[in-house]
Amino acid sequence: MKRLLLVTPLASKSLMGAGFWFRVPCLALLKIAALTPGDWQVTIIDEKVELLDLNQDVDLVGISALTTTVQRGYEIADHFRRRGIRVVMGGMHVSCLPDEALQHCDSVVIGEAEVLWPALLQDFQENALKPVYRHGDELPSIGHLPAPDWELYRPKNYLPIHMVETTRGCPLDCEFCAVTSAFGGRYRNRSPEEVVTELRGLRPFTGLLTLKNCVFFVDDNIISNRAYARDFFARIAGLKLNWFGQSSMNIANDSEILKLCEKSGCTGIFIGFETLSTETLSSIGRKPNRPENYLEVVKKLHEHGIGIDGSFVFGFDTDDEGVFDRTVEFCLKAKLEVVYFSILTPYPGTRLYRRLVEEDRILTRDWSIYDANHVVYRPKTFTPDQLLDGYQRALKEVYSYPAIFQRLWGTPAWKNFFWPMNVGFRQGVNKLCRQKKTSLP
Repeated sequence: MKRLLLVTPLASKSLMGAGFWFRVPCLALLKIAALTPGDWQVTIIDEKVELLDLNQDVDLVGISALTTTVQRGYEIADHFRRRGIRVVMGGMHVSCLPDEALQHCDSVVIGEAEVLWPALLQDFQENALKPVYRHGDELPSIGHLPAPDWELYRPKNYLPIHMVETTRGCPLDCEFCAVTSAFGGRYRNRSPEEVVTELRGLRPFTGLLTLKNCVFFVDDNIISNRAYARDFFARIAGLKLNWFGQSSMNIANDSEILKLCEKSGCTGIFIGFETLSTETLSSIGRKPNRPENYLEVVKKLHEHGIGIDGSFVFGFDTDDEGVFDRTVEFCLKAKLEVVYFSILTPYPGTRLYRRLVEEDRILTRDWSIYDANHVVYRPKTFTPDQLLDGYQRALKEVYSYPAIFQRLWGTPAWKNFFWPMNVGFRQGVNKLCRQKKTSLP
């Protein structure tokens, strides 16, 4: 029996690294494991929750890497190759910079691996591994694939939540986001029946403080297809889920969908507000967002018992020194249950990266700090250290105990885990802000 080791490298310098309380699993590697024939022995190691034995006996190593984890991925790949073990790498960063990755591994998977993985394993067994595997211009279907085996993750120290995908792709093509280039500019859906079957097959996590039947839908926009969303939410209403997802702000404009979200067990929605500036939104291409409507959007979701994880980015070319205080003030006034601040980061594969390369504003290609917690480019209206200081100050303010209490008092947070989630974020923020106070290492 051949032995396959699948690895998620650690983002050691990130806010959400090994020290972060709310550790979520990597769905991609579970999907790869599900596509691997039964005559392979599969082991998955995620460095944020467990140690990797670099000297274990395996036949093939697969590494899935984002930009912030890819340098650690290269270290792992180099080590196994020195031992004469073949290594395959994939993920968004590798798909964008395959020539870089091929300096450290035997093969790269460019794009979505589901249609490529079986052929790659066959080539490996025939000692005919190709350096590059990529699908054609037509994006593959995401339906009719084997369901992930969550028992592989059950012993690991993850947040007790299942990750499920119903759609893939996004047409918005925001300048700083790689989703459109990676997964296409149109939405692809799995059939509702297939997703419901997968949900029914999940074995709930148990534990005294565990939120029962907790599912996170990883779609970039859970309401991308309104008709699909209505049908799907109605189908899962009887499953007694506590589910979380990501959505555009348009969710607040559809009263029927909001009612179906509430009825089907929606506990929280992640919304990328990104900025309070209309000028900035115009420059990055997020047409659905209207800052003058933000408070009304939050109000409507709260009326349906839905908590909000609001995301904001600092460092746009149109930002000024008051952006940090204005954003914190809005988060408190809106009573956002969870707040995620990030520093604008030019990830390879984005239009932002290409523009900043052309403008000679990239300060470093130390990929380990491309984590949205460091400044890796030359801002237009701040020095790098001014941007970093403002970002860290905003984080500490919004996650102070008085601010947490002000945001959560009287919201849906009383009934679920938003309280401990904020405490976990506070711990991660304090750890991050104790690190070296400079934008670059």
